[in-house]
Formats: sequence, structure tokens, C-alpha cells
Amino acid sequence: MTTDHDPGLYRLLTWLSPSYPVGAFSYSQGLETAIARGLVSNMSSMQVWIETLLSGGTLWSDAVLFARAHEAASAAGSGSLREVVEVAAAFQPSAELRLETMAQGDAFLKVTMQAWPCAALEKLTRIECDEIAYPVAVGCAAAGHGVGLNAALDAWLHAAVSNLVSAAIRLVPLGQTQGQEILASVEPAIAEVTELAQETLLRDMATNNFAAEICSMRHETQTTRLFRS
Repeated sequence: MTTDHDPGLYRLLTWLSPSYPVGAFSYSQGLETAIARGLVSNMSSMQVWIETLLSGGTLWSDAVLFARAHEAASAAGSGSLREVVEVAAAFQPSAELRLETMAQGDAFLKVTMQAWPCAALEKLTRIECDEIAYPVAVGCAAAGHGVGLNAALDAWLHAAVSNLVSAAIRLVPLGQTQGQEILASVEPAIAEVTELAQETLLRDMATNNFAAEICSMRHETQTTRLFRS
């Protein structure tokens, strides 16, 4: 008996697994400061925090960058992809958030170019830029391996949210079951962002989650820290 094998699904599961060596577990996107200052203290406030990041925070802008990188990697030439790379670098609201996305992007590129090389990633590395943001790198890899944008972006957002929930379980703290309840509750929000991000142009991308951005800035000088952002 034979079964169909979906290589795209296999690669998504590999790239976005917590075991993929990009160091995602080291970052909280300012959540550590938000918890320390009482902005997030239980399951309901954590859910609100994630939904706000999805609707107008870093998860939203990363989703747009991912979508546009996936699109540009599939197109001829490198002009549009270069624009995505440059906008992603310029759009980081704090030093720690910039470090987070660039460090993970660099780690993802090094590992993936070695284990899963493709023309789209080679195209990306030919751009004269020292740093590549994480969503841009993963979006290019997905396009280069024929993984559809909708599935890839859904998986990307789920992985990003899961990483934040994992941090909250350790920091708030939350129970494991509460963490799963949060993931279940934000599923409609992820689906909505996946759809909207595919329709949003770079010039129309904006964020409005000032509390999270300020928390990421204050995290730089926080005395006790478990996370790098």
C-alpha cells in the first residue's frame, strides 16, 4: 500500500519546528517586560496580547513581509525582492526586535542553504545586504520549494504564536492546558491575518501596537532577563 507524500508539508514542519536551529526560544518580542509590568498576567490578557500583535503589531508586519517575499521570490529578477529585504530591515521598531529577526534570519539561511538549497534562496543571498529578516528568509524558502503561500503563512504565524505561548507558560506562569486554550482561541485571528496579509502591499503596511514596541525597548535595560528580547 502506498500513500501520497507531501514534500511541502514535510519541509514546513521541519523549518518551523522548535528544534530547527534558529534560536526562536531565546526571544519573547517584549513579552517578558509586559509580564514584569503586569500588562500580561493571566490567560485572557495573554490572548489579548497575541491578538493585538496579530491585528497591528509585529506579527502583522511579519505576515505582510512573508507574503511579499514569497511573491517576489517567485518572480523574475531581484528588484522586488530587494525592496522587501530593505523594507524589512528598516521597519524594525527597536534594537532588540531587529536583533531577533535578523539573527534568526541569518541562522535560518545558513542551515537551509546547506540542507534544503533552492534557486529562490540563492537569489536572496545574491542581494547585497548583510542582514535578512526572518520572515523574508522563510517566505523565500517556501516559494523556492513550491510551498503555497496560504499554507506557508498559516504555518509561520502558528509557529510565531506558539513561541510566544511557550514563553508565557514559563513567565506568567500559565498551565500547559491554558496554553493550548490560547492557541485554539486565536485560530480565527491567524486565519484572518493570513488572508489580509496576502492582499496588503508593502506601501500599505503599518503597525499600531505601541505598548508592545515600548516593552521591547524597555526590555533592553531590564535588570533580570531570561530572554534576549
